[in-house]
Amino acid sequence: MVRLIVEGRSIEAPATSSILQAFVQAGETLVAGVGCMGQGVCGSCRVMVRRAGLQEVKTELACETVIEEGMQVSFIDYLTPSTRHVYRIEDIADSWQAPRKLLEFFPEAPHCRHCGGCDRACPKGLEVQRGVNLAVDGELTASGQVFDECVMCNLCTLACPENIDPNHLGLFVRRIVASLSLRPADLMRRLEQIERGDMAIDFDAPGAQPTP
Repeated sequence: MVRLIVEGRSIEAPATSSILQAFVQAGETLVAGVGCMGQGVCGSCRVMVRRAGLQEVKTELACETVIEEGMQVSFIDYLTPSTRHVYRIEDIADSWQAPRKLLEFFPEAPHCRHCGGCDRACPKGLEVQRGVNLAVDGELTASGQVFDECVMCNLCTLACPENIDPNHLGLFVRRIVASLSLRPADLMRRLEQIERGDMAIDFDAPGAQPTP
C-alpha cells in the first residue's frame, strides 16, 4: 500500500494504482471535470503533482500516472478559454485554402515566443511548440502528426503567454487533414460500428448532454 495526499486528504491505495484509481478507492466521487470515468471527457483528469523530496510541480494525467509514496496531488479545474475559434470545415474546399484559413482562425499562432511553456505543460510529452510552428509554415500533415495523441486537456493553452490555444489549433489541423484526405482507419471502423449498432450511445446518460 502507498500513502499519498490528494486534494489535501491523506489516502492509501495499492502501489500499482493510478492517481484516478486511488481517488476512487478512497471513496471519492468522480464528477464532471475529474476524468472520463465520471461524466467527463478524455483529458479532464489533469492534475498537478509533487513527488516526495522534490520541489518541482508537474502537470500530468491522473488516469495514467502511477501513485508514489508521499506524492501530493491536486486536480486542476477546467478553465474556459477566453476566445472561441469558430469555423466550418466543410467551407474549406481544398488544401490550397487551408494554410490561409488556419492563420485567419488562429491569428495568434505566428506570434509564438518559442518559450517552450506548452511543451513543459503537456502531460503527453508532445512537441506542442513544434506542432504550432509547422502549422504556421503550412506543413499541416506534419503538424497533425504532432498533435495525434492530444487529449485536449487545455494545459498548453493555459501555459501559452500569447493565447495561441495550441491544442485547438492542433484539433483544427487534424480535422482539416482528415477532411481533405483519406479518413483515419480507426475513425472509419468506429463509425461503421455505430451504424451497425455494435456500439450503443446512451445520450441520456448523466453528463452526456453538454450544459447549455
